[in-house]
Amino acid sequence: MECSRRRKVHSLIDKVYDPANLAEAWKRVRENKGSADIDGLTVAGFEQRQDELLERLHKQLREKTYRPSPVKRVAIPKLGGGTRNLGIPSVRDRVVQQALVQKMNPIFEPLFADCSLGYRPGRSPHMAMRKVWREIQEGNFWILDADLRAYFDSIDQKRLVDLICDQISDGPVLALLEGFLQQEIMKDMARWRPTTGTPQGAVILPLLANLYLHPLDLRMEQSGFQMVRYADGFVILCRTEAEALAALRQVETWAATNGLTLHPDKTRVGDSSQPAQGFDFLGYGLRQVADWCARRA
Repeated sequence: MECSRRRKVHSLIDKVYDPANLAEAWKRVRENKGSADIDGLTVAGFEQRQDELLERLHKQLREKTYRPSPVKRVAIPKLGGGTRNLGIPSVRDRVVQQALVQKMNPIFEPLFADCSLGYRPGRSPHMAMRKVWREIQEGNFWILDADLRAYFDSIDQKRLVDLICDQISDGPVLALLEGFLQQEIMKDMARWRPTTGTPQGAVILPLLANLYLHPLDLRMEQSGFQMVRYADGFVILCRTEAEALAALRQVETWAATNGLTLHPDKTRVGDSSQPAQGFDFLGYGLRQVADWCARRA
């Protein structure tokens, strides 16, 4: 894997496979529990052999012989209908990914914009909603409510790797990440390797998903738009309809350039101060905005 951009971190893999880091990663995987993997190994089964298996992971990562296992894909029903694909990585892959995240987070977290509030340390849906409400109270009633269609399946892997290469030039770490991106998927009797997207259900998914949208966060920030993003869903709060439509055009342009599309049924511009134009974000329905506006007037 080649990196053509600025290189900053040159030695990371030894920190990833450090026994203390692997032990901490295993602790977090154990706390999160989860289903058995494609080989039938459960978290409880791993725990019974944890010393042996952690030592094996340490050796494989150190000797560059570690290879991710196939991911079992299942379809999970969505609340609004339809299904969402979810991958079930092996327990050992979860441990390795968590070990990666623990060493990659300190590199990328300081770079991320304040508008990114999903699946980051110290952030929460409640913080995102408070930020939305503060913007509304400041008079930003016009809202671009946006959602990216099949975001996690559509991420351009090469662009994502380039973003990683901006900060990391450690070859073994990059090869490991590439292995997870191209991890074989198994569903029923079918097996294939993805050429786009990130592994859904993977421990490392939130970090990679936030990293891919980081340039969009910066673009909106530099353009003066007040955006609140949680994973692949976001709202941009504006003072006028013209500003909201301008934000929509910028987002559409950026998405098209980066292999993504806005969901036509889940993306709209509206005036949240009007009773019929409330909106939903992160499972919260903002329908009281019009009442609040009337009381303030």
